[in-house]
Amino acid sequence: MLSQITPLILTFNEAPNLGRTLAKLAWATRIIVVDSFSTDATLDICKQFPAVEVVQRKFDTFAGQCNFGLEQIKTDWVLSLDADYVLTDELVAELQAIQPPEATGGFSARFTYCIYGHPLRASLYPPRTVLYRRAGAAYRDIGHGHRVQTAGRLEMLKGHVLHDDRKPLERWLGEQNRYAISECEHLLKSRPEDLNTPDKIRRGILFAPLLVAGYTLFARGLVLDGWPGWYYVCQRTLAELFLSLRLIEAKLKRD
Repeated sequence: MLSQITPLILTFNEAPNLGRTLAKLAWATRIIVVDSFSTDATLDICKQFPAVEVVQRKFDTFAGQCNFGLEQIKTDWVLSLDADYVLTDELVAELQAIQPPEATGGFSARFTYCIYGHPLRASLYPPRTVLYRRAGAAYRDIGHGHRVQTAGRLEMLKGHVLHDDRKPLERWLGEQNRYAISECEHLLKSRPEDLNTPDKIRRGILFAPLLVAGYTLFARGLVLDGWPGWYYVCQRTLAELFLSLRLIEAKLKRD
């Protein structure tokens, strides 16, 4: 099965992460990296891995970048990864042995969230479709994120992916501000009945940051993970505060 899979990775200044991700893709004969004209050592890292083929495109949206990447792929299956996704050995072995039925269009994976290499016992990061048939696949933007739509049934992989983003905190803060703007637009444009429960709570503005802090610390047990746990809780609470501020700003402008 591995010979029928091409990894697809989006990059922009991912030098702190990319080497670890590519090292776990040594089995791939061709890896497509869609780069948004990085200015750090990202491209130098790509040159260290002979299977990597870099195509550059000016960033417009995540879905636009991914759909452009799909056009470069020739194999039947695509393994779509962020530059901070690291495959576990268990997942690589699962990909090697997998024999998907014709009715299966893709596979989702669960994630183990890491803070500077320290795995957390839990997180709010949801499963994502990472492996899918190229035929009929297309991405669309949802808020600040993007999701792939595939033909056929989705199944769940047993192995986990490590999410281990080691970019500087300053970069994370800037990204969260941009994400909050996109999420605010998405929440305000959507009908309430079309939103899931977490997004309905976010649209209510007041309670999301407090609920996230309490839920991650105690219900998910991150208080037991020491400083990595606290770091994650602070990140997620700040992200919700950014969004709440954007929603309040929009409300004030409207009123």
